Amino acid sequence: MYGTTTGEIDETQEEQERLLAFEARIARGEKIEPGDWMPAEYRRQLIRMISQHAHSEIVGQLPEGAWITRAPSLRRKMILLAKVQDEAGHGQYLYHAAETLGVRREEMLEALLAGKAKYSNVFNYPTLTWADVGVIGYLVDFAAILNQTMLARCSYGPYARAMVRICAEENFHKKQGQDIVIRLAQGTPCQRAMVQDAINRWWQPTLMMFGPPDHDSPNTPILKRWGIKTKTNDELRQVFLDTIVPELHALGLTIPDPDLRYDEGSGHWLIGPIHWDEFWRVVRGEGPCNKERMAARIQAHEDGRWVRQALAAYAQKQTAA
Repeated sequence: MYGTTTGEIDETQEEQERLLAFEARIARGEKIEPGDWMPAEYRRQLIRMISQHAHSEIVGQLPEGAWITRAPSLRRKMILLAKVQDEAGHGQYLYHAAETLGVRREEMLEALLAGKAKYSNVFNYPTLTWADVGVIGYLVDFAAILNQTMLARCSYGPYARAMVRICAEENFHKKQGQDIVIRLAQGTPCQRAMVQDAINRWWQPTLMMFGPPDHDSPNTPILKRWGIKTKTNDELRQVFLDTIVPELHALGLTIPDPDLRYDEGSGHWLIGPIHWDEFWRVVRGEGPCNKERMAARIQAHEDGRWVRQALAAYAQKQTAA
């Protein structure tokens, strides 16, 4: 090959052989572990996905956390407090999983606080009523469960194992939200109107949660090829629709989509257009609560600075001893 040294040819052949062996392992259903060889792009995609997932769990505490002091009963307060605490734990599991790929937690947090890293678009919407807490648990957490159940089978071992525990806890969160929605739907006319309004506002953001349509999702092909994802965004969104639409209809609640219809031929619920322009605006930081969420995270980071400094000083002292 003109202009290529023998050493470069050998290195390229070796990399190709490693890649083939790597993909063969994935095809056999084996897990890739931190010390194993992996393509640089596999590592990069995992760091991007897991850190974004971790950020989403941490920021996701904020919309519902605002209702802890306003929950309608002590029991509801305790349940919501436990749920928000779970989300913090999920973030910790995921940051740790990302660290196994060689990225430092401080790097991930700095990227988030600087606006360079993303988190789920759905957490940039306000929680206006108590019904929002129920709809987040029922719709948003169910959407998250579908995605996370898939990730529990992903090819990277630490990520898959973290998802197993997270999925178990998320199922309780979904049941908590479903219980609130059922009780409000069976309540007074005012309560029914409140929960219907919450569904109207959260429907589109929840559908967007699965990510852009497959034809506009550049990462999906490589993620499927390497077993990080086993279903596409549109496939997961369809599973969500086929499950949640009949359940909401059974409660006498409506879906805010005039084009919604059941297709007898495919056995699927079909929907009208999703507001992708709004999705990309939110991703760019122009959503209803983007600035508020980031301000809260930055303030929390600053408030915890003394704790981090104290822990670092203690660790240094222990090392010196």
